[in-house]
Amino acid sequence: MLSILKRQDWVLNGAIFLLLGASVVMLSSISVDLFTQQIIWSIVAVLVILFLAYIDWRVLIAYRWIIAGIYFFSIALLLVTYFFAPPIRNVRSWLVLGPAQFQVSELVKLALIIVLAYFFGRQHIGIGRLTTIIRPFLYFAIPAFLVFLQPDLGTVIVLFSIWAGFLLVSGLRWKHIGIGFMILAVIGAFGWTAILRDYQRDRVIGLFDPTYDPLGVNYSTIQSKIAIGSGGFWGKGYNQGTQVQLGFLPESGTDYIFASFAEEWGIVGGLGIILLFFTIIFRALKIGFGATNNFYRFFCLGAVIMFLAQFAINMGSALGILPVIGITFPFFSYGGSSLLINAMIMGIIQSAYVYRTTA
Repeated sequence: MLSILKRQDWVLNGAIFLLLGASVVMLSSISVDLFTQQIIWSIVAVLVILFLAYIDWRVLIAYRWIIAGIYFFSIALLLVTYFFAPPIRNVRSWLVLGPAQFQVSELVKLALIIVLAYFFGRQHIGIGRLTTIIRPFLYFAIPAFLVFLQPDLGTVIVLFSIWAGFLLVSGLRWKHIGIGFMILAVIGAFGWTAILRDYQRDRVIGLFDPTYDPLGVNYSTIQSKIAIGSGGFWGKGYNQGTQVQLGFLPESGTDYIFASFAEEWGIVGGLGIILLFFTIIFRALKIGFGATNNFYRFFCLGAVIMFLAQFAINMGSALGILPVIGITFPFFSYGGSSLLINAMIMGIIQSAYVYRTTA
């Protein structure tokens, strides 16, 4: 076990642990309850990373039923959540297990990455064939539809990003990409009128019109911009952010934790957070390119795609350049479910690094 610890990528681990530390510090300024829970989840996340790095996942993925079991287990949990879970904030996304809550859609992200990494690791040479494109679409579409029913449009967009990213890195032909964009345009036009709810359309309208409903749809974005701008170069100092401490900034520990951090720690602190995040991305990519088999390569790429999608959506919401859809900042936002699943993903990536020298 000690040798496995030594063989891990400690630059990657260090960036994750520092980001978790920054999260705990920020949450201690926001809420004692969030601070306490995040410490517990951070400790669990560290242990999960270190433990899963010990497992050689190539042995497990040799059995197709294990891959199928992970995927269909996540689908089953989505069905259980939809039919039996109590609504929380008008969304059926969480399984309530005593005092704990688990967001099943986070597990679905991991399951989709695993099943697509397994699929493309074996089929990527024939990606140009239509049948090879349809199967991964179904792998994405089934859980995405169930998540959409919750409703959780943000997670659907992340799942779509994972699926589309896999197609792009697998060598999809440009003509197929063009056809895909045309299909998406048609689906988008139909969805705008027939699928999206009024509040979802209002968020898109608010994105292009910052003056639209400043006390409603655009309120959170306006407060986020104020928080980031008022922090200046060095920030207002720990526990001194007025937008956070006076309660003007909603969801300051989750959707807008970057804005909260930038207000108290300034542009310097915000850039430090971004640097830590991209250190994680670059190390994961390096591990993926140096992996010994296709599953590890595609898994690392899938994880990077997911993290980048979540980062872009979370930061875009904070800066007012994307609609607010409730996506967390990986390893930084408060949230036990997302932190646990992200830790599992990083544990598998560390496993790819640990066993990179073995055939």
